Amino acid sequence: MSKLLKVSGEEIINYLKISCQMPETLEAIATRKIITEASAIIGIQAEIEEIQQEADNFRIANQLIKTEDTWSWLKQYHLSLDDFEELNQTNLLSSKLANHLFAEQVEPFFYQHQLDYTGAVTYEVVVDDEDLALELFYALQEGEISFQEIARQYIQEPEIRRAGGYQGIKRRTDFKAEIAASVFAATPPQIIKPIVTSKGVHLIWVEEIIYPELNEELRLEIMADLFHNWLKQQLQEMEIVMQIDGDNDRKLSSEHRRLA
Repeated sequence: MSKLLKVSGEEIINYLKISCQMPETLEAIATRKIITEASAIIGIQAEIEEIQQEADNFRIANQLIKTEDTWSWLKQYHLSLDDFEELNQTNLLSSKLANHLFAEQVEPFFYQHQLDYTGAVTYEVVVDDEDLALELFYALQEGEISFQEIARQYIQEPEIRRAGGYQGIKRRTDFKAEIAASVFAATPPQIIKPIVTSKGVHLIWVEEIIYPELNEELRLEIMADLFHNWLKQQLQEMEIVMQIDGDNDRKLSSEHRRLA
């Protein structure tokens, strides 16, 4: 039989303090307050049916399909059903507030920053020697060797080597500036001239340039980014003060004198 260990609210707060997690916790609480208060001012409400749908979506997203799964999850995170409803209400208000504030701004923002959402499918090998990189570059152009062969010889990481140096689909902002300029100026499929950075000499094969479409997924991503930046700005404009009782207040004053 397992032993019962009780943890008080005071102990939890003390742990957040001494583990230096209090700033992040206070910021998260402040963010929630900003969302709740802004929603109230605008008149955004979360209806019961909407909260239930949000809860259903949350359970599906977290694979809480069975009732027992949900109860186990609530127990793991020390949540009651009321807490779970409050969690989904906050998520719903956040989504509705973001939509209210930024839905109309998504399209113009996308067209103003379209280049940032352009993607490139690339393969990369990084070597230490520029002369070697140039030699491999010209050998590739002449068809004397394939990029896969170069990857097998010069990539140390097994998974990347097996994938032939495949880097996936990256956006312009995912590349170093000096690399992005050459990658997005390429006419795929094309090997670009070796580029020297602090990591070494990059030999890059550009397989494809993917031009973005403002689909629903990207629309939601842009809206989330705009909303995140708005929340960040709201936080920067306020001072977060933790309320403490008189005893703690006196304790802090005493400790301040000790440090002085």
